[in-house]
Amino acid sequence: MRIAVTTPTGNVGHHVVATLVRAGLRPRVLLRDPARLAPQVRDEVDAVPVDQFDAETVVAATQDVDALFWVDPSTGSEDPLADYARATASVVRAVTENRIGRVVFQSSVGAEKRHGAGEIDGLAYTETALDDLGVDVTHLRCGYFFTNLELQLDALRAGTLQVVLPLDQPMAWVAPRDIAEVAATRLLSPAWSGRCVQAVHGPADLTWRQVADILTAATGRRIDVEQITDDAMRTQLHESGMTDGLVEAVLGMSTGLREDFAPEQHRTVRTTTPTTLAAWAYDRLRPQIVGAS
Repeated sequence: MRIAVTTPTGNVGHHVVATLVRAGLRPRVLLRDPARLAPQVRDEVDAVPVDQFDAETVVAATQDVDALFWVDPSTGSEDPLADYARATASVVRAVTENRIGRVVFQSSVGAEKRHGAGEIDGLAYTETALDDLGVDVTHLRCGYFFTNLELQLDALRAGTLQVVLPLDQPMAWVAPRDIAEVAATRLLSPAWSGRCVQAVHGPADLTWRQVADILTAATGRRIDVEQITDDAMRTQLHESGMTDGLVEAVLGMSTGLREDFAPEQHRTVRTTTPTTLAAWAYDRLRPQIVGAS
């Protein structure tokens, strides 16, 4: 089986690549700069320089591919939804022109809304475009990545996280490595066909209060969480250098799921993955918090 993997150095992608290599495959990896691959990986893969927004290079890079793991890239531009549309055009052309019969797409919880969830709307657009092709496709509806916490290291070191969601609203939290395991098994399994939605919910739905308690125990540092207004979060995002359009897209991923939303797929043995936030935080977050002091 010839499998192509996009974003092979990303939080999920590098684990997908490693899993496929351990399965005995030599995956084709698509990325802007092959030099970014870890040295120990380079001899185990076929690396192809690709700009995912350039449909011509994506089509050329995916010739003779049987299955594709696709992740929409984001540029952090003023119009992220336009970026998603450009990437979608690339994958649609590649799947169509190369007759790729099997796609696993990294989507998100919230894509089922189709509209009104900020940047997640871009993933919903890709889902519907892939559905229209009539190929075998699995959409991975992933929960909130543990690794998003690494984007808030300064706040964690200061001991306070600020969020716009209600502090007692539970949501799915998941380790990227677990997402990769589901993606790889889907790519390798012949047991499914047609359009599939596979939620990846992590081991438990957690509120932000529970997250703060877990991080406190894992790091040995008191970490609190407080809910702030949407406008206060807008100010923070603007001060971090985001453009107006990107601010609204990022904020919308929270505000769009804040009221009257429940994931399309319930938590079951199929949607639950094993890595706990406590274990991940002790291994990954604690050294970055404690070691930085």
